[in-house]
Amino acid sequence: MKIIGGTVVAILYILVAAAQAQQPPALITNIEGRHTIDLNGRWQIIIDPYETGYYDYRYQPSTDGYFKNAKPKSPSDLIEYDFDTSQQLNVPGDWNSQDQRLLFYEGTVWYKKSFNYQKKDRTRLFAYFGAANYLADVYLNGQKLGRHEGGFTPFNFEITNLVREKDNFLVVKVDNKRRRDAVPTLNTDWWNYGGLTRDVNLVEVADTFIEDYLLQLKKGSKNEITGWVKLNGAIGGKAITIEIPEAHVKQPATTDASGYAPVSFKAPLNLWSPENPKLYSVKVSTNSDAVVERIGFREIETRGTEILLNGKPIFLRGISIHEESPLRGGRAFSEDDARMLLTWVKELGCNFVRLAHYPHNEHMTRLADEMGIMVWSEIPVYWTVLWDNPETFLNARNQLGESITRDKNKASVILWSVANETPVSEARIKFLKGLVDYARQLDPTRLLTAANERHYADPDTQVIDDPLGEYLDVLGCNEYVGWYDGLPEKADHLTWKVAQNKPLIISEFGGDAVFGNHGDKGARWTEEYQKNLYEHQLAMLKRIPSLRGMTPWILTDFRSPRRPLPGMQDFYNRKGLISNRGERKQAFYVLQDFYRTLIKEGK
Repeated sequence: MKIIGGTVVAILYILVAAAQAQQPPALITNIEGRHTIDLNGRWQIIIDPYETGYYDYRYQPSTDGYFKNAKPKSPSDLIEYDFDTSQQLNVPGDWNSQDQRLLFYEGTVWYKKSFNYQKKDRTRLFAYFGAANYLADVYLNGQKLGRHEGGFTPFNFEITNLVREKDNFLVVKVDNKRRRDAVPTLNTDWWNYGGLTRDVNLVEVADTFIEDYLLQLKKGSKNEITGWVKLNGAIGGKAITIEIPEAHVKQPATTDASGYAPVSFKAPLNLWSPENPKLYSVKVSTNSDAVVERIGFREIETRGTEILLNGKPIFLRGISIHEESPLRGGRAFSEDDARMLLTWVKELGCNFVRLAHYPHNEHMTRLADEMGIMVWSEIPVYWTVLWDNPETFLNARNQLGESITRDKNKASVILWSVANETPVSEARIKFLKGLVDYARQLDPTRLLTAANERHYADPDTQVIDDPLGEYLDVLGCNEYVGWYDGLPEKADHLTWKVAQNKPLIISEFGGDAVFGNHGDKGARWTEEYQKNLYEHQLAMLKRIPSLRGMTPWILTDFRSPRRPLPGMQDFYNRKGLISNRGERKQAFYVLQDFYRTLIKEGK
């Protein structure tokens, strides 16, 4: 669908309302604070590259596909699949790293899990998925619950009226085929891990339950909490109580006819920061439901080229991370994975991390809260999506909304990013401005950013003047001087000019090195080359007046199909400061020393 010029945004927003009915139900937030039943473990799977279990031989959707989990009723019945005798895979987990045959596989895999359930009075039941990459069709006992698109955000479906006490079977068709109109699109620089890659739970809630809430500091205040609570199944006039016992808060509120209750109240607070990651136990309750979450309160804002945390200027000592487990291999998904990665981040001297290039699992943001690490969270609007396609916009918008819904009460998350390295065009600006506006609508308490474009004004001058920067709070920019752009010494004579009077984060720089590969500092792929590159880069970056942070690329080596060079890459991006076996390269210590110096200087 091609749309011209100024009509793009209008048509995109007209289509938003029509698309809502096709989306899964509203998200239940704070799953950790709910009563859940774990469905993780071994699931039966069927590999289905031709989607035989979904389409008939005329390529029409079948009414009798694999989702029926059919069994022969007599020896003469013909049924050409059987979950119970098929292989199994672990959930959560990607299929690529669990079966060598599936290493590069892109297509459909069917998952099935059987369970019993004891029904309870006045209790509703939901199936909750932390993520499925990429397109998921979900069925319970042969009935379709719905579809979810997007590989890195959570979704849930109510199953109260379909669940039975014995022999339930939950079936999920997961399809990770790349598409031109998808988000991300066909071309990425990370592994396309398919499957049920995060936790799967049954969630029990009351008839009328606390579905969602936002409780954060009011912009410009250090002691006023503002936000709202949303009930599901409520009638108007329902009493709600918000309690923060340690701050001596017990605040009542009352819902309107839609179950929504705005709140605003003052509280004496010890503010969250990397040096003092204070979390309060916050209880939201009604007469029939209660949810407890640990929430930190902090103020984040900009003033000119400064980023202010709780009113004080900060420098973001960061690193980028992909959601990959460097020791086990495959998609990172567990609390142990998150703790290992973020412990390495702290060892490096960071107070900040960029979770690239998509929302990471919730263990990462919860632990970042606890460990005092600020977070840049982004959605996979990456490189060149279809800017003039309304369905692509709605897809990106939905992923942004699900990411914000899940993490909006995390003190660690200070930046929502709407894009990475997207080429400048009128359609792209309108697309991304629509996302920025939507993010501000959902969460007015945080800053907006993106990895913007840059260019050379002359051989010695880099310019950041991407028009997208007008709509952002903080400018991001990726640059690879010394790797894709000349040799490391080129950085010595470069000058940077930034058009907007806003804080700048250099969101990527770096170069590849194979751990243990040594040689002259001018020899690519050696640790010495990477070390030399970092030394020249850091000297250059210190000369940029508006620089307020950096997230070099990247903490650990990670898999990428774009990296085939034998003996060096072997389908890994080797820009990690730590190898995929956990070994520190020389550049790790260069950046560590740089950050330790900044800490001594009080930055």
